[in-house]
Amino acid sequence: MATSNRSLFITFVVLVASILFFGISDVDLSIQDLFYNFTTKQWILSPDAQPYEFLFYYGEKRLLIGIGVLFLFALLLHKKVPLFHRYKKGILIVVLSAIFVPGVTGVLKAHTNMPCPHQEKHYNGPYPRTAVWECYPEDFTLKQTKCWPAGHASGGFALMSLFFLFKKKRNRFLGLGLGVILGWITGGYKMIIGDHFFSHTWITMVLAWFIIIILARITKIEKEHTDG
Repeated sequence: MATSNRSLFITFVVLVASILFFGISDVDLSIQDLFYNFTTKQWILSPDAQPYEFLFYYGEKRLLIGIGVLFLFALLLHKKVPLFHRYKKGILIVVLSAIFVPGVTGVLKAHTNMPCPHQEKHYNGPYPRTAVWECYPEDFTLKQTKCWPAGHASGGFALMSLFFLFKKKRNRFLGLGLGVILGWITGGYKMIIGDHFFSHTWITMVLAWFIIIILARITKIEKEHTDG
């Protein structure tokens, strides 16, 4: 329990520090400028370019949905399949993560009103540069936007929960690494086409891990209560 509390605290501190750091610095702009041609006013990759859109967006999105469905079936069948029953706790954490990580991210996106890179004035858009805790000028009347944090990458980062599925340390970190890679594949693609800043994906990753740790802790407490 002490280890869980420490992990939660450290992750929370990293999350808050990340939000503050990217909110007061220009690191995002420095990174994002690499993907934008200021002469042609175009991103180095068009959002409609194929096969990139399918491979790194729709294709991965369908893959993640398929993985989530498979784990859900495994959870439903755990009483009939000994292998599934052995990994029941880990499967439950993965299923809950697949629900809550994108869900919480989606709620934040709906209320933070943060623009995408291509919407900012720096990249020929109408929105001013702002931090997540700041308000727009009173005379700013454009409709609400939903670009913070990175929603699509959250599905990949939810699979960091595979860390709690496996028993062996090596396999745990392989599962964690898979979730990180899948999240950054989508997040990196979204950066290249101007849909997200680096910080959007980074904060989504840290937020996802924070949620996953909470779910793992709740599941452990529930199991101990049931066993007792």
